[in-house]
This record gives sequence, C-alpha cells and structure tokens, in this order.
Amino acid sequence: MSEKKLIKVKDSYCLPEDVLDAVNAAMNEDVEEIVNLLKVLSDPTRLRILKALEVQSLCVCVLVNCTDQQHSALSYHLKLLKEAGLVNSQRERSFQVYELTKFGNLLLKHIEKHFEKV
Repeated sequence: MSEKKLIKVKDSYCLPEDVLDAVNAAMNEDVEEIVNLLKVLSDPTRLRILKALEVQSLCVCVLVNCTDQQHSALSYHLKLLKEAGLVNSQRERSFQVYELTKFGNLLLKHIEKHFEKV
C-alpha cells in the first residue's frame, strides 16, 4: 500500500495530495453549458411552458393563449428551450408543434420530485 502525501491547506487542515488535485480539477472544469441551462430554467414563463408540454405536445397558438405572451416573446422563449435541448418542434400542417425532449422530460421530473410536498 502506497503512502499518501498530506498537503497542509490551512493551519491544521490537511488533505491527501490526490484529493486536493481532484478538487482543483473540479474547480477548473468548464461549467458554461450547465450555467446556460440553469439560465434557461430560471425564467418562470419557460418553466410554465415546460410544464404545459409535460401534459401534451402543443402548437404555438395554444401556448400564446395560455401564457398571455405575444407571439414574438413566446418564440424567443421556445428558441431558448430548443437550444438547451429541452424541447423539439415539428410542423404539422400549418402549425408549429412543440414537445418535450427525453432530456427535458427527465429534467422536469427530477426538478418536480425535488420540490414535491411531503
């Protein structure tokens, strides 16, 4: 068994060198993608859109009606949700229909489970 070198961090607080290396590596990871996802999720309108799409795939016209958002504002929210990989869209006749992606559905379920009332 190899001996681990302890690194003195402050006063009497010591960590094994490999642990300190792992902590430094974690602190230097690129978290930009996660930050962007959390920014998308931080808007109440976008969360409400996700919850509505959890019920059923919906056309933009229904979402406009349900959110009291103008079409242009709603399109912006949907664009951000789509870029984040949370929703997909497809054209059905003259309607643009949005649905949760597998990732969007899974993420929403985890968030809801965390905030469930006991």
